[in-house]
Amino acid sequence: MPNPHYLHAPLRTSPSSSSSAQSLASKLILLLTFLPLSLAALAFVLQWKGDGGLLTDPASATARWAPQGSHNNHEVFPGMEASAASLLSPKPHQSSDCLSLARSGSPSFPYFRDWKFDFVANLRPKICVTTSTSAGLDQILPWMFYHKVIGVSTFYLFVEGKSASPGVAKVLESIPGVKVIYRTKELEEQQARSRIWNETWLSSFFYKPCNYELFVKQSLNMEMAIVMARDAGMDWILHLDTDELIHPAGSSEYSLRQLLLDVPGDVDMVIFPNYESSVERDDIKDPFSEISMFKKNYDHLPKDTYFGMYKESTRGNPNYFLTYGNGKSVARVQEHLRPNGAHRWHNYMKTPSEVKLEEAAVLHYTYAKFSDLTSRRDRCGCKPTKDDVKRCFMLEFDRSAFIIASTATEEEMRNWYHEHVVWGDKDLKLKLLRKGILARIYAPMAIIQGLRESGVFSSIVASAPSIISKDKFSGSAESSNSSRVSDTLHSNKIRKSSTLNQTTARKVLTFKATAFNDAAVPPLPPPGATDDLVLVEKA
Repeated sequence: MPNPHYLHAPLRTSPSSSSSAQSLASKLILLLTFLPLSLAALAFVLQWKGDGGLLTDPASATARWAPQGSHNNHEVFPGMEASAASLLSPKPHQSSDCLSLARSGSPSFPYFRDWKFDFVANLRPKICVTTSTSAGLDQILPWMFYHKVIGVSTFYLFVEGKSASPGVAKVLESIPGVKVIYRTKELEEQQARSRIWNETWLSSFFYKPCNYELFVKQSLNMEMAIVMARDAGMDWILHLDTDELIHPAGSSEYSLRQLLLDVPGDVDMVIFPNYESSVERDDIKDPFSEISMFKKNYDHLPKDTYFGMYKESTRGNPNYFLTYGNGKSVARVQEHLRPNGAHRWHNYMKTPSEVKLEEAAVLHYTYAKFSDLTSRRDRCGCKPTKDDVKRCFMLEFDRSAFIIASTATEEEMRNWYHEHVVWGDKDLKLKLLRKGILARIYAPMAIIQGLRESGVFSSIVASAPSIISKDKFSGSAESSNSSRVSDTLHSNKIRKSSTLNQTTARKVLTFKATAFNDAAVPPLPPPGATDDLVLVEKA
């Protein structure tokens, strides 16, 4: 008979085993309970420890989360400037006589939802844009505030026509960082004394109507903007039309400032190849908010793709682009800088060192509205003949558009617009999008729509009358000192040149012929189909 103690031995040890298992389970549950709580507490302590008041101080939050490389420059996001500005005092700077022609508002403005776009004085690099315009607020405000978002701090607006009307001017003058220069008799007298008239680089454009006249006017305005930019301590200057937007692709924060911050110090000029808007309807009202398709520049395409798809891309038009294809450029503000036409800059004392960006571009919204046909026609008094339009327009498509707008009925104009401008063929669009010739770009549209929906534009227009004083529109507002601009420019150059030593003088002479004889760069079409043969022969 088996031993009963042996049979029941396991039963006697079971209470001990059960107690051990329960103890282990209790410890495991306790560990799983306290581990997440401990990690959450640690995260909270680390976040709170940052600046003491990080959770409640927008300026500190901005400093912590500002784009990479901008902490030393005190860069802030839109809407955060009010608290950040109190930590920084702006640097005083001397103003030249040029600034007496410019009118601007106070340094702060109660924009909707605190969108002040008020840039502190030591933010670097400081970028300014100059333009010559006759557009209305519906075009200027989206254009301006888009560029404020991507990093432009100062605007020099040379206005005439609709832009110079009291209703538009009082709004523009109320915006911080905007200098408004009117095309008065005094301004024309100053520009008539410009050294440009005695030089040859722009002489082939003198005394011609329409686009040639505008080209000279833009160059003279750019020359004056250089003086203002230098006196204001700007680092870079860019000339844009109000139908052009900079697309800073390739920068980590979609920022023009970050893009230029990364440019080597020995580079004088940065070239932005242009993309051209490709409209898909004939009823566009607001191009900046309604157009997302663009034709890419030759410089941003493989050569085989560009020339292989050239015929399909042009759709029977004279060139690959409707208008110009040589882009725009931004120049480092420095001594002896001068314009070289509306598309480039130059220097009287040296050949500028330039780079061309591989991703960033300037988006050109050309002929984006059907009404652009008639508005361009109304600005020019040339005869609608093939011979006479050559005197007035530099590019072939502009000539054809002027003749159609001057001679055709509205129905014929609309048919022509559909055939030459509107992209209605879905299969062709899809093919060119797949090839990379056409591209969808949504960032500018999203930024401008966000600004509009936030009430920024309507708030500016509504608040402007309470800010602008009536005497700003009186004739006495113009300063008599502004007539000395050209004399100041000339005397400054003489004074600086007198301090050059003999070695420097010899170097200046070696550059002099190149600098003075380098003709202005006009709006140029992109390479044509026959240029492929030339490139093959050179290769």
